Amino acid sequence: MTASRVTQMEADRLMETPKCRVDSRAWSYPGLGGRIIIPLTSTDKREKFWLDVTRGRTDMRKGSYQNRARKTIILARLDFGARPHRNPDGQHIGSPHLHLYREGHGAKWAFEVPSDRFPTSAADPWIMLKDFMGFCNVVDRPIIARGLEPA
Repeated sequence: MTASRVTQMEADRLMETPKCRVDSRAWSYPGLGGRIIIPLTSTDKREKFWLDVTRGRTDMRKGSYQNRARKTIILARLDFGARPHRNPDGQHIGSPHLHLYREGHGAKWAFEVPSDRFPTSAADPWIMLKDFMGFCNVVDRPIIARGLEPA
């Protein structure tokens, strides 16, 4: 099934699936303009997932975190430090905002970031990454070194 043909029920199940790192590799949080793609798996090893961490090219407070399933299905993407997003219905959503899979639309719809799941992270991308992994149910998190550059 392509991303636009996955049912909402299946996408919700994939989002709720507990995810874990595939190995003990240490990843470096990307610098400006950088990107890392971290493989994840379900705890029962039946599903594969990816965590994409992308940084803005000139602004260290800009970037996105994305959780994908089956290579192309974007389950969730958190965009921060960007311009407001315009949804298909014309509604503008400020930054940061959270894209969630919607059946028939993929990840084209954005929503306000829920403060109960991202309580204090809007100003700190590093904390936002940890909140995002919790939101995506990554229970055994990959090792990501923050590095010397402030996140």
